[in-house]
Amino acid sequence: MTTFSPLPPQDAVERALQAATCDDCVVIAEETSAANLRWAGNTLTTNGVSSSRRLTVIAIIRDGTAARAGVVSRAGVRGGQIGEIVAEAEKAAAESPPAEDAQELPGPAGDRPSGKASGHGAGWDEPPAGTEIGLLRGFAGALGEAFGVAAAGGRRLYGFAEHTMTSLFLGSSTGLRLRHDQPSGKVELNAKTADMACSAWAGAGTRDFTDVDVAGLEAGLARQLGWAARRVELPAGRYETLLPPTAVADLLIYVYWSSGAKDAVDGRTVFSRPGGGTRVGERLASLPVTLRSDPGVPGLQCPPFVIAHASTRQSSVFDNGLPLAPTEWISGGELAALAQTRHSAALSGLAVTPAIGNLILDAPGAAASLDDMVARTGRGLLLTSLWYIREVDPQTLLLTGLTRDGVYLVENGEVTGAVNNFRFNESPVAMLARVSEAGLTGPALPREWGDYFSRSAMPPLRVDGFNMSSVSQAS
Repeated sequence: MTTFSPLPPQDAVERALQAATCDDCVVIAEETSAANLRWAGNTLTTNGVSSSRRLTVIAIIRDGTAARAGVVSRAGVRGGQIGEIVAEAEKAAAESPPAEDAQELPGPAGDRPSGKASGHGAGWDEPPAGTEIGLLRGFAGALGEAFGVAAAGGRRLYGFAEHTMTSLFLGSSTGLRLRHDQPSGKVELNAKTADMACSAWAGAGTRDFTDVDVAGLEAGLARQLGWAARRVELPAGRYETLLPPTAVADLLIYVYWSSGAKDAVDGRTVFSRPGGGTRVGERLASLPVTLRSDPGVPGLQCPPFVIAHASTRQSSVFDNGLPLAPTEWISGGELAALAQTRHSAALSGLAVTPAIGNLILDAPGAAASLDDMVARTGRGLLLTSLWYIREVDPQTLLLTGLTRDGVYLVENGEVTGAVNNFRFNESPVAMLARVSEAGLTGPALPREWGDYFSRSAMPPLRVDGFNMSSVSQAS
């Protein structure tokens, strides 16, 4: 029987470039492997591994300064199919209108060796990186111990852990050859009382699971369930609210996703200046906080170059391979930059600052833990996480959503009980102007957006008048 070995992704890139007859071509090959564990009622239930591969071909046809681009992306591509995909992309380019974001493609820069992405990751010719279930062995052992502790305390643990490794290879007809290996992992742990009446949640992002403190997560959940022994019903209203890092991450990631320069220039968003232009330079936050991205931050490393599978209002296929540099989006409380392509930068008159795959909020001199902030609270709410976040008004970035898995009443520096859930209506941009205290920044897994954007570091925040618009029956 004849078997067919998968074509190495580097070879797929080279074959596609060789098959291209268009003026310019960009090829992106990705190989992803994944491993996961799931558990329920203090018992491991399933585990598994999977793998996938995807090839994206971007064909560009030029006519003077104008250019047309066609994009075709396919999963599970074998060597004999590459020519067909290239031909499809070239046909799509020929039938497309001129691209408004047309630019010359980046070439191999002198400070960026062709075999590596600015010194990050393995060399171009090395095999793709991968993951396997053995990487979760140590975590599984610690989880087994946590099952015993939880069972002894009358608690049941539910949740999952997953780890993925994606090796990405980007090549272009200009000679650019870049590679990045991206490990990514997360654990979500839910604890319930024996009667299933109370629930608490915790999560953590990780690159390799060596830094996940399972015992610490379980102990935190046990404490939350202890707080829930006393129930208090509260009405809707505006409350002084302590937001844990996970909730801060969910809100500020939405701010980040809404910070496209082209939308701002076109008057579509909260970052549009009335009368035209953008709000870059305006003060947004009451505290001198900095919201930033940096592809080299330890523990939150992400691709150090642009990867664009399609042109959108915030990305451009013509920018593929542009190097990424540390960028401050909010600096000292002022809006400092918006997510830019080279095309939108020409429209806005601002620097080229492409989106980056991580997000960090820092408050200078802040050292308080969430517990320290609770101890300084006269009366307010302490949240666990936010859920089902949706946009209501892009002009103000008004969001709505639900609290989940624990809202607690704080009185005179102590948590005195659990309260009902709420629906909130709040603009995170307006909220920044009402932040009265920020704590120490640390890794934070966003609960709502963790499947799409898991690399963040946030502090806990104290917000004056957080708008709990109605009582929710959600658990």
